[in-house]
Amino acid sequence: MRRAFPDGHYSVDDLIAEGDKVVLRWTFHATHKGEFLGPAATGKPVTIMGVTTNRIAGGKIDEGWVSADNLGFLQQVGAAPQIAPARGAAGA
Repeated sequence: MRRAFPDGHYSVDDLIAEGDKVVLRWTFHATHKGEFLGPAATGKPVTIMGVTTNRIAGGKIDEGWVSADNLGFLQQVGAAPQIAPARGAAGA
């Protein structure tokens, strides 16, 4: 990941804590500067957004879950095909 996206950085879009849960909505921005899952560097900017939820116990993260747009990220670097809109779909 670091070789493919050496300028990668995360921004915190929302951080919410309630009870024993902490929820972080984040965005990762980078430039595709090295091979990643097959495709060579494209030099293109890439972005992935996600949500991380952690359960805290004893002052430490006890469990965690991440949901992110991994398919969109793979499509941006050319590791997964773009999906054509369905015929008759809005904007198609």
